[in-house]
Amino acid sequence: MEIKKYYDILLEKLIGWSEGLVKMLPNFVLAIIVLVAFVFAGRLIRNIVQKLLLKSLNNKSLSSIISKVLYVVILSIGAFAALSLLNLDKTVSSLLAGAGIIGLALGFAFQDIATNFIAGFFMAVKRPFKIGQVIHCEGHSGVIKHIGIRTTEIASFQGQEVIIPNKMLFQNPLINDSENTYKRIDLNVGVSYGVDLERVREIAIKAVENTPNINKDKDIDLVYLAFGGSSIDFRIMIWVEFKSQLEFLKSQSEAIIAIKKAFDKNDIMIPFPIRTLDFGIKGGEKLNEIVDFDTIGNGNQKSENSSQNKNGNQGS
Repeated sequence: MEIKKYYDILLEKLIGWSEGLVKMLPNFVLAIIVLVAFVFAGRLIRNIVQKLLLKSLNNKSLSSIISKVLYVVILSIGAFAALSLLNLDKTVSSLLAGAGIIGLALGFAFQDIATNFIAGFFMAVKRPFKIGQVIHCEGHSGVIKHIGIRTTEIASFQGQEVIIPNKMLFQNPLINDSENTYKRIDLNVGVSYGVDLERVREIAIKAVENTPNINKDKDIDLVYLAFGGSSIDFRIMIWVEFKSQLEFLKSQSEAIIAIKKAFDKNDIMIPFPIRTLDFGIKGGEKLNEIVDFDTIGNGNQKSENSSQNKNGNQGS
């Protein structure tokens, strides 16, 4: 009797499940159709968006990532729709809550990576620089070789490969030398107090007129800055065409050589820095107050006399 009772309960359960499965069979088929439709739609939208982004952003990595993220979002929507058709609303709610918690945890764990990705996205849209241009940022300078979604690679002027996080380029001041055709050379020079300053200005400007790559359309400016400790300081400003960092440095070097030659030819002295030496422990004492030069002189005289006496004795 007990066995028949258990058998009837099990059979009743199986019949109930079978009836439920038959009732849910149309919804199950519909859910599969919806999921497959979302898969095909996601692939189609992914390909279209990737092509459009590649044309507009000209960044293959960024276009691929955005299209893949969009594809995953479309698949997720299709999966949740399929689960809703199967009357699994509680499961959908649990999955959404779990996804939110996981997303929050990952956001804190990979905060810097996420920041670099976001910075890379905005830089790809704004395009502050391009491959082949010269940039300077936070002590790093070089030619851009690759722009990624998370990092940017530059080749330094010393031949080193430098990988810079996009967050650094996005949040800090950035100098792009390649955006301007011309760049100014600023040379700070000092001359002696005894020279004619107007004559110095004429000679210095004339000396740099033939600087390589100079822009003839812009004037050469020279301004006196200050009365220095050992010289009168001035700054001469020259505009040159910026072809590359090396060409810019060569132009600057030639300008320095030209000024030095012109000053030497016209007896204009660039003075050495003057230093005051303090020989006292407490400070303020003069050298002649510490050292007895008369004693030193007498000692030298005695040495010379003794040397002459020795030489005389040897001669006799």
